Amino acid sequence: MRQILSVIRKEFLQLRRDRRMLPMLFISPIVQLLLLGYAVDLDVREIPAVVCDLDRTAASRAFLAAYFHSGYFIEKGRADAPGAVDRFLDDGLASVAFVIPRGFGDDLAAGRTAPVQLIADGSESQSATVGLNYASLIAARFSQRVMVEAFERAPAAGLRPVRLDAEVRVWYNPELRSRNFLVPGILGLVLMVMTLMLTSMAVVREKEMGTLEQLIVTPLRPREIILGKLLPFVAIGLIDVILIVSVAASLLRVPLRGSVLLLIVLALVFMLTTLGLGLFVSTISRNQQQAMLTAVFFMLPMILLGGFVFPIENMPRFFQAVTYAIPIRYFFTIIRGIFLKGVGLPELWPEAAAMLAFGLGIFTLSVLRFRKKLE
Repeated sequence: MRQILSVIRKEFLQLRRDRRMLPMLFISPIVQLLLLGYAVDLDVREIPAVVCDLDRTAASRAFLAAYFHSGYFIEKGRADAPGAVDRFLDDGLASVAFVIPRGFGDDLAAGRTAPVQLIADGSESQSATVGLNYASLIAARFSQRVMVEAFERAPAAGLRPVRLDAEVRVWYNPELRSRNFLVPGILGLVLMVMTLMLTSMAVVREKEMGTLEQLIVTPLRPREIILGKLLPFVAIGLIDVILIVSVAASLLRVPLRGSVLLLIVLALVFMLTTLGLGLFVSTISRNQQQAMLTAVFFMLPMILLGGFVFPIENMPRFFQAVTYAIPIRYFFTIIRGIFLKGVGLPELWPEAAAMLAFGLGIFTLSVLRFRKKLE
């Protein structure tokens, strides 16, 4: 153990001497969390809209008020003719256009179908899809309200519409804030990037400087060199986990309903995978540039297919099957389960077991390859 501690001390001394590395280890994760937590927001609100009201009646004004009082749309201008809305959409001044034809109010009063045209800018497909969904829902509610009012004004007292009162409850994220979904995932991304990149580049840097050969000729055994080089990055990863969890809960107001201790333990399990991949990258790279590019090659599929932003359920079946071979998929489920649902190991043990199996397999193979290189 004394020999391992000497290697650990050497690693920390080397990190301390590299003054550019210290901000990257502890300040960079917090900056990334704050930038992504505040800047990346998938919630669509205050969609800019242009109105072309050719009817100009109380019914058309009430219909438009239902949209602009909902908080999802904001009026950016008025057009006198349907063709005039093109200018707003072309210039990017509006994303949605409402065109109300003449006779809209008369059709509603007579109980006939009242057509309304909704135009969306499809160049931003995400906003357009969400905006049209909001618009269709608000239109359906307005139509239902008009029908109910018409029935209530009917002279036949016994004629009453059947009302369906659906009370919707959203569990775990009642406000449907995308930040609550993204920020826990950022913890997994930062932990993966920091441990994988630092491990691979630190070992390769020893090769470039020639100090790895000096370690080999010492009485240190291969397992002692490996433990001494990896344990500092385990400590750095745990410090980053604590910092990110603290900032997410205090500044970003992301609810943390589960056990922090369980999160730390399962983060250690996940680090088996990232540290193992870092060791593997170091064995196939000759310099730090190669190590960085190779690490990015491994990280991109994990980010894109792990379920950080894109739901796995929406992927083609082939890629859904591929995601089962990506360890961070299970870690994302664990983090969000602990943060938002407050679940424990009885609910998360399948993901924890899969992550442990991947971690032990990857770490063991990488250590065997690294020892072979040392010997």
